[in-house]
Amino acid sequence: MRSMWMLVAAFMFACMGVLVKLGAAYFSSTELVFYRSLFGVWITYLILRFYRLSIRTPHWRIHCWRGVTGLVSLLMFFYCLTQLPLATAVSLNYTWPLFAALFSTLILKEHIHWPLVVTVILGFMGVMLLLRPTVPDDQWFSGVMGIASGFFAAIAYINVKQLGNLGETEWHVVFYFTLISTVLTGVWLLFTSFSPITGHGLLLLLGIGLVATLAQLAMTRAYHQGVTLVVSSLGYSTVLFSSLWGVWYWNEILSPIAWVGMGLIVAGGLFSGIVGFRLAPTVTLK
Repeated sequence: MRSMWMLVAAFMFACMGVLVKLGAAYFSSTELVFYRSLFGVWITYLILRFYRLSIRTPHWRIHCWRGVTGLVSLLMFFYCLTQLPLATAVSLNYTWPLFAALFSTLILKEHIHWPLVVTVILGFMGVMLLLRPTVPDDQWFSGVMGIASGFFAAIAYINVKQLGNLGETEWHVVFYFTLISTVLTGVWLLFTSFSPITGHGLLLLLGIGLVATLAQLAMTRAYHQGVTLVVSSLGYSTVLFSSLWGVWYWNEILSPIAWVGMGLIVAGGLFSGIVGFRLAPTVTLK
């Protein structure tokens, strides 16, 4: 039952995707990332103060690298959410475990494990099937951005693992990520422009910040209390929840081939996690 917190997190992440798509009518994707991060940085700051944890860290270089790569991934993902069907955007972002499996060999200098190679090929076959029937010719840029969001997310997750090995708490990782995201997007918007905030737009921004924070809290509790492999597997229910939201709210009917592609992406990610779990501690995926 403790791993069921991941289902709560997955549902909240899917709700965040819905709110981001709705918020695109009022704000740019950069603004949405800014307000989402601003909400998160204050929440995590208050939590750190509540537990009387010091904000200082000796590992600021890795925090900066994780913050930048995570921000780039988030910007691309939010942009993809505003341009593509919800289920398609989420599925493309969830290619990050496939990239993480590759990075375990290319960046972490691990030995090549052929089961991982097979899962990566399986996942990227799913990407090709998902893109071809789902993304029109004039939206291929958005599709590439979705895949790139998974690429940078994988680097960010490797940085998170490194910070965990150095003893940094989850709250410090989230705090510095949201702080860096808020500062960088805020500076960018100062030199461009902020959209006016209407009553409806404000509700959407608060909703995005709230569900994103609740999702982070539920995911943190799931990883703390549940079995890692089970929790990671349940995380893919975000794709299912997003698909249901897309069908119900926007009538986003995907073709059978697209569903097969989504299934291959999920299967590739799940199998990469299973193989990595069995190879641990040789291969680090999270």
